[in-house]
Amino acid sequence: MKNSPIGVFDSGFGGLTILKEILQVLPEHDFIYMGDNARAPYGDKDFEKVHEYTLQSVQWFFQQGCPLVILACNTASAKALRTIQQKDLPFIDSNKRVLGVIRPTSEVIGSFSQSKHIGVLGTTGTIQSQSYIIEIEKFSPDIIVSQEACPEWVSLIEKNEMETPDADYHVKKHIDQILTSDKQIDTLLLACTHYPLLMKKIKEHTPPGISIISQGGIVAKSLLNYLDRHPDIAENCTKNANYQFFTTGDPDDFNNHASMFFEKQIVAKKLILP
Repeated sequence: MKNSPIGVFDSGFGGLTILKEILQVLPEHDFIYMGDNARAPYGDKDFEKVHEYTLQSVQWFFQQGCPLVILACNTASAKALRTIQQKDLPFIDSNKRVLGVIRPTSEVIGSFSQSKHIGVLGTTGTIQSQSYIIEIEKFSPDIIVSQEACPEWVSLIEKNEMETPDADYHVKKHIDQILTSDKQIDTLLLACTHYPLLMKKIKEHTPPGISIISQGGIVAKSLLNYLDRHPDIAENCTKNANYQFFTTGDPDDFNNHASMFFEKQIVAKKLILP
């Protein structure tokens, strides 16, 4: 039987927060999730290395029969997606599709702000790429975007230290810095799929009246709309509610962490990429 799952990729665990939301709207579809934990984090790697790793992963998904791959990773979306779409896919398979999380978020983020001043919180790689500034400008040219790199946040989450004094210090530091840089900000975008796990602390250190937006629901709705608009792709995605999980890292460690992000117990298989 034909097996054509939708691929969901992240450098580690964060993409599970995206997949969790996607399954709320597309529970009948087949999915493969793969985390490149052995080579994570991607946030501090240069464009060439992120492209190399992401392309290897995308090709692996294609080998599994995926007609569509979602880069549920802001760094991979920022540093690799455009090159893969424009330069790699035509030579690999022009019928395959690779999508990211930055464009769908940028399309709608302007509608959340009344003041037209938005703050973007992300990894160093995502912030340095300027991708959100570029993409938001396309859809909402009247929006003023401020950015803040929060390099400690991913580590805090993966060490399960979200309720520690260290978390309070680093969350407060970056929230204060971005709100000081532009006092008219009324919307903060969590531009890293890990960051929703720090939502409690982020809310504690964010003044009332400022909206905090995570990406999972946005990306899920965008994928649903994409499949509606592209029946040629949708008809190639099988629907057996079959979900598979892979990691390039230690499966036991992945399974232990995954329950935090996915809010369900899963069993991942070990994957060795070339």
